[in-house]
Amino acid sequence: MTGARDTTLCVNVDHVATLREARRAVYPQPLEAARLAEEAGAAGITIHLRADRRHVQESDLERLRDAVTGKLNLEISTEDEMVGIACRHRPDQVSLVPERPEEVTTEGGLDVIRHEARILRAAERLRREGIAVSVFVDPDRRQIERLAALSRDLVSGFEINTDAYTRRAVGSETGELAAVARAASDGAAAGLAVYAGHGLTVGNVRSVARLPEVEELNIGHSIVSRAVLVGMAQAVQEMLAAIGS
Repeated sequence: MTGARDTTLCVNVDHVATLREARRAVYPQPLEAARLAEEAGAAGITIHLRADRRHVQESDLERLRDAVTGKLNLEISTEDEMVGIACRHRPDQVSLVPERPEEVTTEGGLDVIRHEARILRAAERLRREGIAVSVFVDPDRRQIERLAALSRDLVSGFEINTDAYTRRAVGSETGELAAVARAASDGAAAGLAVYAGHGLTVGNVRSVARLPEVEELNIGHSIVSRAVLVGMAQAVQEMLAAIGS
């Protein structure tokens, strides 16, 4: 099932692991959540393996790599340890993200201008293993321009951070949506695959999903939160309906 412009959905199952780690239990399993999400129509699964292992563990990545039938997208920092883990398990795509130990969730996009050398070093290792590379960035024209200047052989796509857009009240997010739209247009014009995510819900996803350049949405917290009440299948189907409405 796809959106108005064939925008697909990758479900981030990190917070299923958050529930598990809250009790240091063996359940719930991100693997089972991923299976249910794909059966409900998700095109892929996203997980963020953090250095502090606060939710997803490397064993989850190993199990998901064997089980996910669609796209498996792994979010990691540019640190050598994390890149090495990605190279060992070979997900379909790695999304490079910033990471700070004290943050509750990812805060802001990766600064391509400041960290270009680290991004390129990580991308070179990942591409040698046949892994597609994306970068999570803010919808800032300077960042998009620098990203667009990188080799398509190393970085093939980017995910627009929609946090600023989602934090505005419905009806007052025009400026932030325009920034997302401009980033999508500029990135696509440079030959980059365009993804988007962060803070998206059934109530705000439609405007982003309708942008013609956006190929894929990565959504986790709102889906998992809804799934706690109604089940993963219904939560995914509700999001897909919102994307396609």
